[in-house]
Amino acid sequence: MSAVTQHDIEDDDKDAVVQRGPLELTLRRLVRDRASLVAACFIVLLIAFALAAPLVADITGHSAIEQYRQIGMSPMGLPVGPNHDFWLGADHLGRDVLVRLAYGARISLIVGVVASLAAALIGITIGTIAGFAGGKVDMVLSRIMDLVMSVPFLLCALALVSVFGPSLSLSIGVIVFFSWTTMGRVIRAEVTSLRRREFVAASRSLGAGPVSIVLRDILPNLSVPIIVYTTMMIPTAIVFEATLSFLGLGIVPPTPSWGGMLADASANSIYLVAWWLVVFPGLALLLTTLAFNILGDGLRDALDPKARPVRRSFLKRLKKEARP
Repeated sequence: MSAVTQHDIEDDDKDAVVQRGPLELTLRRLVRDRASLVAACFIVLLIAFALAAPLVADITGHSAIEQYRQIGMSPMGLPVGPNHDFWLGADHLGRDVLVRLAYGARISLIVGVVASLAAALIGITIGTIAGFAGGKVDMVLSRIMDLVMSVPFLLCALALVSVFGPSLSLSIGVIVFFSWTTMGRVIRAEVTSLRRREFVAASRSLGAGPVSIVLRDILPNLSVPIIVYTTMMIPTAIVFEATLSFLGLGIVPPTPSWGGMLADASANSIYLVAWWLVVFPGLALLLTTLAFNILGDGLRDALDPKARPVRRSFLKRLKKEARP
């Protein structure tokens, strides 16, 4: 009798349903997406590459701003290509491209993360106020967002740089100014929909104030769009910084940045005889923006599986199973 009971208990344990938390389910969905997994691995490697920039400089024995005209330039005054001294070649001043690429990754990641977080915070705050308050407050804040979106990006950047001069803080400020409206519009639309839901009305009936409703009821339901849009704002900020540096409005030389490296390559058409000056910074910029965009799409599908498009192969399999 005891043996049968033990056998029954073992069968019940095998048939028991294992309950998984939201975080574990999200990670399982994200791991199944190979493209997102590759993008996440690339971002981790990029962060490690940026953090190891001093180590890269020590290994190569080259500084990011020092000019090695004796070994980094040919007798004709042209930069040398990739070799045992300069693994990714040298630029038009004899500086190591690999070391400058590593330090430029620091600038791009700092600008991308800081500007995206600041823009997301502003957008969440203004979007939440506009969507929850409604009426005239919503109208005024919405018109402010429309006004910011109508301001020409390059014209505003030129005006600010002519007054204050190019700097890292100014670049981040300009990027934040032109980036928060996207998050603001999304959050406003979501809050406008959520404030009419039954759980908000129940909180009001229990005597909860506006701040308590926003913090406890509405914002937790906005975690998915906040995480996804913040992630997808990072590559936009990186491209903005590269554009400003390319136009001479961003990072002050000789501090390395990917946009500045592309601008140096375009000066006097030096890239026609030194292809590595365009290929390596451009490839780093392309792969970084692509990785963050793919990761953002993967996070959206993992966090909100109901919004994922249904694949045709899955539909065909359902049809086959439904046939007698």
